[in-house]
Amino acid sequence: MTAMAEQTWVAVCAAEAVPRASGVAALLDDGTQVAIFRTEDDRFHGLSNVDPFSGAAVLSRGIVGDAGGVPVVASPVYKQRFDLSTGRCLDADTGDTVCVATYPVRVIDGVVHVGSS
Repeated sequence: MTAMAEQTWVAVCAAEAVPRASGVAALLDDGTQVAIFRTEDDRFHGLSNVDPFSGAAVLSRGIVGDAGGVPVVASPVYKQRFDLSTGRCLDADTGDTVCVATYPVRVIDGVVHVGSS
């Protein structure tokens, strides 16, 4: 039996600092950039901030919306859409082969926390 790494939660910002249908970038203690998104229905999501197509740390600046009821962010560089829940790229030409890392996000007492292991 293998031991699982315990989840560490890092407070990154006030929830009110993340506007609806928008994103912000957060820097974790290990130097990882995470994009924190807030959807119109006040759900928070965390993805890697690095666009896998351009290599730039820009996903937090993308356009937040939905595609057939799936919450997405469109990269500000080449406009690929990523599912905010799974990190999967939804564009037909990429299939299931391109994903960005997802991070658990929770809000406690008005503060956004990102999980890392």
